[in-house]
Amino acid sequence: MTQASHHTGTGSAQPDQLLEMYRRMRRIRRFEERASELYKATEIPGFLHLSIGQEASAVGACWPLGARDGITSTHRGHGHVLAKGLDSASMMAELMGKEAGTCHGRGGSMHIADPGLGIYGANGIVGAGLPIAAGVATAAKLRAAGDVVVAFFGDGAVAQGMFHEAVNLAAVWDLPVVFLCENNHYSEFSPASEQHRAPLSARAAGYGIGYQHVDGNDVLAVAQTMTGVVARLRAGGGPVLVEAETYRWHGHYEGDPERYRPAEEVAAAKERDPLLVARRQLDPAAADAVDEEIDKEIEAAVDWARSLPEPDPETLHDYVSAPRLPVPEPAPLPADAEIFRSMDAVRLALEHELTADPSVFVAGIDVGAGGNVFGLTRGLAQAFPGRVRDTPISESAVVGTAVGAAMAGMKPVVEIMYMDFIGVCLDMLLNQAAKLRFMTGGRASMPLVVRTQFGAGRSSGSQHSQSLEALLAHIPGLTVVMPSNPADTYGLLRAAIQDPNPVVFVENRLQYGLKGPMPPADHLIPLGKAKVVREGTDITLVSWSRMVQDGLAAAELLASEGISVEVIDLRTIAPLDRETVLASLAKTNRLVIAHEAVRDFGVGAELSAMAVDEGFWHLDAPVTRVAPPSVPAPYAPSLERVWLPSRDTIAETLRRIAAV
Repeated sequence: MTQASHHTGTGSAQPDQLLEMYRRMRRIRRFEERASELYKATEIPGFLHLSIGQEASAVGACWPLGARDGITSTHRGHGHVLAKGLDSASMMAELMGKEAGTCHGRGGSMHIADPGLGIYGANGIVGAGLPIAAGVATAAKLRAAGDVVVAFFGDGAVAQGMFHEAVNLAAVWDLPVVFLCENNHYSEFSPASEQHRAPLSARAAGYGIGYQHVDGNDVLAVAQTMTGVVARLRAGGGPVLVEAETYRWHGHYEGDPERYRPAEEVAAAKERDPLLVARRQLDPAAADAVDEEIDKEIEAAVDWARSLPEPDPETLHDYVSAPRLPVPEPAPLPADAEIFRSMDAVRLALEHELTADPSVFVAGIDVGAGGNVFGLTRGLAQAFPGRVRDTPISESAVVGTAVGAAMAGMKPVVEIMYMDFIGVCLDMLLNQAAKLRFMTGGRASMPLVVRTQFGAGRSSGSQHSQSLEALLAHIPGLTVVMPSNPADTYGLLRAAIQDPNPVVFVENRLQYGLKGPMPPADHLIPLGKAKVVREGTDITLVSWSRMVQDGLAAAELLASEGISVEVIDLRTIAPLDRETVLASLAKTNRLVIAHEAVRDFGVGAELSAMAVDEGFWHLDAPVTRVAPPSVPAPYAPSLERVWLPSRDTIAETLRRIAAV
């Protein structure tokens, strides 16, 4: 189905336009009726959330949109994506979990997406589509092509922090996005009166954006309202909040016993059936012909989907990550190379990629005018106007913007000021950035970088000292990078920005002043490859980030005692370079792991398990970890010194294992 850029008059439309609106609503209605039947017959697995009764808001909202315009949707999103132009057959196959489905059977009902049609994903997390829509709108604004984005959400999402963060960011940045609330008066099982005290009109005023209310059961009214709103956004207007009042006929999910609302209320709502409202203005014969046409279309979709195979079990690993272009290990740097610092490496890498690729932009708290809390981005906002952007203190919106912008073809580099704050925006990493490529069967592109930093040892306390790489490395689909020196910081950051996958790039703030040889401008380090930074024969020491420097110092100390330590810098935590570690273990027969994160359940535990599993017959001594105890990072220097490993504690452990 092709999308038209039709415009409607006030409360009226040409007969052919209204008939097309009716056709689109009828397609949604019949698709969902059949989906309900198939779910009951166990032909559709998983969750199913239907929008029967809400067809007019979906069709009316998408009516003025063109192919380049975008939408984000909800867990109740069949109507939205059908109204935007997705075909019913591939959608039905997706719901049935078939390989030929829209997302190759990886997403199902709640995760259908096709960025090629401007559909940036239905979403199983309430409110998550809103920051993503801000990202798509950011891409549209940077391209200045006049595109707009419609972010569908339900009234229940208003209680989410992501709603506040996304709307506020869109307002501050004047983004071309319509936040369209389908107010069906229920947040899952709870009536709206028990969920909110302020109306959406008041909220819009609080954010300083426009607001419009519309009868969400009248497709003409919705189309007319949205046509005006979209036209204003194309002309450069800022975000608008549109509230379409409607009602869902089915429960929150299929199988919902619906004890929370009386049957009489549902029956009364059905008297305002959006299809009947439209039908009253149509020729009955024309409407009947549409009904027959759509019935045949949906039945053909069901028959086709039934005939298809499920994904082959051998394809289980497909779509988790995009293939990486091979990057060779660079040659050693010359001894007479110019010296620079890790903080210079960050700035120069960002400057290089901003210059080389117009799709790259940088965003984060105080990264623009302020130049970052550590001065790392100083001068970049002036050198690249509009492409180095300050954000509100809204970590979920910052990372969500990166997710949406990446799907829309940009290469965002966003900053989370401290690694400890990753918890504030974890959903956008855990459920969005890491999973969207997989859940969409490879349709969603996710070339984004989240820069952050950590570092214990300067009394920063328990909320500003955490090394959380194990938490991130446990999420399939995320790449986690932790450099240990200035040259690697430069080469790995450039590689991360060029990579087609979501990368969390973790710097150690205690190393920002660390000096080392400056590499050439084209210097790249391959992601996913560890490096032997000191050859040895007696013990393998594996580490990463700042602890590599302590490990090298410990190895130098033990060399004077006749103990030869091979030091491996992981550089990339996930994916883990197992081959380099196992090859070293096969040579030395002993393994020690040193890291700054607390010992329990850490990356060191994964390396230990790998050594015992895949390298068992090479082991001549226990695998040992040097790491802080499972205690939050203390503030008092006397406690922090005891808590944090050092050159001396690493050396002591190496001596003990060498003696076994």
